[in-house]
Amino acid sequence: MEELLKEQYAKLGISQAVLNYGNEILVLLKERFDRIDEIAEYNQLKVIHAMQECRVGEACLSGTTGYGYNDLGRDTLEKVYAKIFHAEDALVRPQITCGTHALALALMSNLRPGDELLSPVGKPYDTLEEVIGIRQSKGSLKEYGITYKQVDLLPDGTFDYEAIRAAVNEKTKMVTIQRSKGYQTRPTLSTAQIGELIRFIRGIRPDIICMVDNCYGEFVETIEPGDVGADMTVGSLIKNPGGGLAPIGGYIAGRRDCVENAAYRLTSPGLGKEVGASLGVMPSFYQGLFLAPTVTASALKGAVFAANLFERLGFPVIPNSTESRHDIIQAVTLGSPEGVIAFCQGIQAAASVDSFVTPEPWDMPGYDSQVIMAAGAFVSGSSIELSADGPIAPPYAVYFQGGLTWPHAKLGILKALQSLVAKGIVAEKDFI
Repeated sequence: MEELLKEQYAKLGISQAVLNYGNEILVLLKERFDRIDEIAEYNQLKVIHAMQECRVGEACLSGTTGYGYNDLGRDTLEKVYAKIFHAEDALVRPQITCGTHALALALMSNLRPGDELLSPVGKPYDTLEEVIGIRQSKGSLKEYGITYKQVDLLPDGTFDYEAIRAAVNEKTKMVTIQRSKGYQTRPTLSTAQIGELIRFIRGIRPDIICMVDNCYGEFVETIEPGDVGADMTVGSLIKNPGGGLAPIGGYIAGRRDCVENAAYRLTSPGLGKEVGASLGVMPSFYQGLFLAPTVTASALKGAVFAANLFERLGFPVIPNSTESRHDIIQAVTLGSPEGVIAFCQGIQAAASVDSFVTPEPWDMPGYDSQVIMAAGAFVSGSSIELSADGPIAPPYAVYFQGGLTWPHAKLGILKALQSLVAKGIVAEKDFI
C-alpha cells in the first residue's frame, strides 16, 4: 500500500523528499490526532442528541417558497442550533449571506443611536471595520450615531483588564469578542478565556450584551461561548457548522430578545422569524450540521500538521506546534509577498475544483490592502474547505484553514511546501 500511495502523491506533483518529510512529522502527531478524534466523537453525539430531542423528521427536509410561513424544517433547525449552543433561541437562515452579514445583523439590531460598542480584544476582522465605521462606509454604525471603543490585547495576548475597566462607561451597550485571530498574528481565544472575560465585564456592568464572533471555532472544543455566558454566538454556515454542504447562510444563537431583534432587522418589524422561505436548502443545512464535528476534526488535523511542518523549517507559526487549538486557522509567517503567493498557489493546486487556476493578489472589497485567496471549493468562498489566504502586507503571513477530509488537508499542506520549494523559498536540503 505504501508504494501505491507514493505513486498517487507523485501523480499529484509531490516529490519523494517532501512526502518523506511530511510522514516524519505525522509520526509525532498520533496523540494529538487521537485527542481531536475524541472531541469530534463527543460533538457528534451532542449534535445527534440535539436532533433527536428536537424531533427532526423527514418532513423537516422539505423546503418552502414565498413567505415561508410555518416552515417546519427552518423552525426545527433553529431549535437544534439553540440546543447545541445552549441558547434560548437561534436564527439560522439562508438569507444571512455570510459571517460578516451575521455579525452586522447582530450589531445593528441590538445597538441604538447613542450606544457604544466596545472591543476588548483589539482590532476586529477587516470586513467589520466598515460595518463599525472605523473605515468610512455607507450604512455603518457610525453613521447611525453608534460609537466604538477598542482595548488592545497585552503583548502576551492576554486581556488588559485595567484598560477594559476604564473603557466601560454609561454608553457601553455591547461588547464584541472575536474568538479567532483574523488577519492578525495573535492567539485565538479559548472558550474558557472568553468566559473569564465575560465574567469580568458582567462584574463591571451586568446589563452589557456580550456577543462572540465564533467563526472558525465551532466544534473545536467540547463547549461553545453560550456555555460560558455569551448573550449572542454568531457564525457562518460556510465555515465549520455547515460541514461543507451548506451553500450559504449564517446563524445567531443566544438570548431570546437579542435573537428576536436580529430577526426583525433581517426581515421587517412585525414579521421577524415568521417569514423567510428555506427554498430547498434544508437537507444541506441538516446534513452539513450532522457532519460538522468530523469535518472540523479533519480541518484541525490539517492545521496541527501545518504548524509542525512549517515550524520545523524555521517559519513563525501561530498557534505553535504544541499549543492547544481553539479554531481551525493556522497562521504561517512567510516574511515576503513571494512566500504568501507561493503558499496559496500550492493550496489551489491541491483543489478538486479549479486546481488549474493560479490565484493572484487583488483589491478585494472590505480590505485595505491587496489580498490573495486560494480556494478551489464546491461552495464558492467556503473556508471549511481547503483554503488559504492573506493580505499582501507585513509581516506577510498566510492563513491556512479547512479540509473536508484529512487526506485532502494533508495533500494541501504538502502542495504548499512543494510550491515553496519550486519557487526557491525553501530548499529541499532544509528538511532532508
